[in-house]
Amino acid sequence: MKKIIILALALLTVAGASAQKASKPAKQIVTTVFVTDIDCENCAKKIYDNFYGKGVKSIKCDVATKTVSVTYDASKNSPEGLKPSFGDLKVKVFKHMTAEEYAHYKEHHNHSHNSHDHSHHGHNH
Repeated sequence: MKKIIILALALLTVAGASAQKASKPAKQIVTTVFVTDIDCENCAKKIYDNFYGKGVKSIKCDVATKTVSVTYDASKNSPEGLKPSFGDLKVKVFKHMTAEEYAHYKEHHNHSHNSHDHSHHGHNH
């Protein structure tokens, strides 16, 4: 009878440990777009070669739009937690937004730019 009780307690202990592991925060991969002051490929290279941050999966620089997209595990980091890496590289961050917010911003900005008349610039398109 004692063996059964000890075995049952051992099984409950193992089950409890498994349940605790399951409650650990799940990976949540997100992308944040940082609007920066990068203005050349050397700036982008500096970021690609030296950017660090816990949980960072990938980085994409777009010199034309001066943006840096950082994909990371949100259970390990945050936009505010990633900003010091930019500072250490002497890159200014003006603002950040989610990838979805940036896509909406870009769509809206491009749409309004493309829909106005360029004839007032003194040349024909």
